[in-house]
Amino acid sequence: MENEVVSRNFIEQEIDKDLAEGVYDHVCTRFPPEPNGYLHIGHAKSILLNYGLSQKYHGTFHMRFDDTNPTKEKMEFVDSIKEDILWLGADWKEHLYFASDYFDTMYECALKLIRKGKAYVCDLSAEQIREYRGTLTEPGKESPYRDRTVEENLELFQAMRDGKYQDGEKVLRAKIDMASPNINMRDPVIYRVARMTHHNTGDKWCIYPMYDFAHPIEDAVEGITHSICTLEFEDHRPLYDWVVRECEFENRPRQIEFAKLYLTNVVTGKRYIKKLVEDGIVDGWDDPRLVSIAALRRRGFTPESIKMFVEMCGVSKAQSSVDYAMLEYCIREDLKLKKPRMMAILDPVKLVIDNYPEGQVEYLDVPNNLENEELGTRKVPFGRELYIEREDFMEVPPKKYFRLFPDNEVRLMSAYFVKCVSFEKDGAGNVTTIHCTYDPETKSGSGFTGRKVKGTIHWVYAPTAQKAEVRLYENLVDEEKGVYNKEDGSLNLNPNSLTVLKDCYVEPGFGGAKAYDSFQFVRNGYFCIDAKDSRPEALVFNRIVSLKSSFKLPK
Repeated sequence: MENEVVSRNFIEQEIDKDLAEGVYDHVCTRFPPEPNGYLHIGHAKSILLNYGLSQKYHGTFHMRFDDTNPTKEKMEFVDSIKEDILWLGADWKEHLYFASDYFDTMYECALKLIRKGKAYVCDLSAEQIREYRGTLTEPGKESPYRDRTVEENLELFQAMRDGKYQDGEKVLRAKIDMASPNINMRDPVIYRVARMTHHNTGDKWCIYPMYDFAHPIEDAVEGITHSICTLEFEDHRPLYDWVVRECEFENRPRQIEFAKLYLTNVVTGKRYIKKLVEDGIVDGWDDPRLVSIAALRRRGFTPESIKMFVEMCGVSKAQSSVDYAMLEYCIREDLKLKKPRMMAILDPVKLVIDNYPEGQVEYLDVPNNLENEELGTRKVPFGRELYIEREDFMEVPPKKYFRLFPDNEVRLMSAYFVKCVSFEKDGAGNVTTIHCTYDPETKSGSGFTGRKVKGTIHWVYAPTAQKAEVRLYENLVDEEKGVYNKEDGSLNLNPNSLTVLKDCYVEPGFGGAKAYDSFQFVRNGYFCIDAKDSRPEALVFNRIVSLKSSFKLPK
């Protein structure tokens, strides 16, 4: 038997090399979000990549909140992030951590750096520090406080912790190299004074570590082997390695960067989403027009569709953008064989079968999914009065219109042939009722071959139809103008991003349906029950995606 050829992305190749050379004897990865907002589709790539690597190498996966900045952090975000990650299928088991769990360790590391002469307390303001830092072409200038003695720095740092200084009055900086070509290595700030109540540690601390100092310590303490992050941290890697080395950790994690996932014509910036929420343009971080993971879940996307999407995007070092249509393709592919095809009328008009016996109701066998017989059939009530889609009738049809019009015959899906004999209008000229006759010999499944019709339309039985609200979504931003206005940086919003249809009718087969359950509505697309607003007696459906796709798989 020939050896199987296994394709590896560049991260897996590096991990294979580390394991083969004995750098590590196992693999431990993590996902470390800051709890200052909801996760979005780009985070899903990082979650699934880190979790997938831990599973592929039979290692461990850590879930850790990088909660070092209490000004922007909330328990609401902690809870939503945990829910999103579990929904995607990434299970951290007992490995749930918070950066704030290590604040004592970080403080001791800072003391160690001071004692080694590798850190000093600086009195420059934030603006002065920026001025002293230099530029990409000019080296920085050393702080006048850089040569304080170890004893003085220890005393000042203790005073910072004791709350003797105001916010911004003093900082602790790493002493590295103000002439480094990498600006991140020019004596970065590693601690600042900040009188803030922390969601986890309360008021224990009035100094907090900076992200670039805290993150490598967190990874080292937890025994992370491979710190997988996005490309914007590539220039921070020398500082990451410096902190781990100078703090003298035995377990030295390795940082590897990959390209972010960018979707075209979507809003992912937390600042913009926060404004959309506050201005009432969307109804929360989980509004189905957004691409937060919570919003995608509420819209009706599945973990499987997002995994498929992430796999199709791949892992690389090259930045690129992906068309939103590819994400839509993935949800269609995931749902098409799994979900029942139900009948729902979004723009109803009454159809009366004049020669059908009044009061008679029969229950027809309707297949749940023509492409997947394993989903079986269901019984659907049928009788004299129905609702059909308004677009399925025309008084004066164009050529090649094969649906219902005067004196034309069509099939009612899974039922009978009906022929239009007349119709009624209101004072405004709108059709209100269509009158038909049916041929009882043409029942679906009877084997009738006497004649054929070119059109088939769906319907619901009016007396048992359940009224529902249906929400149709388009892109939140104007795709022609792009996401951001070039003049002022505002969003180019699409005024038609949400259409609410209040008077829709669905067949009575949704009695046991619950939040997030999804269905294909015949000819109208895939829909799911809204998790926030839908109730059993007042159903609300979100359109996940239409049936037709503009995306084509690359050859």
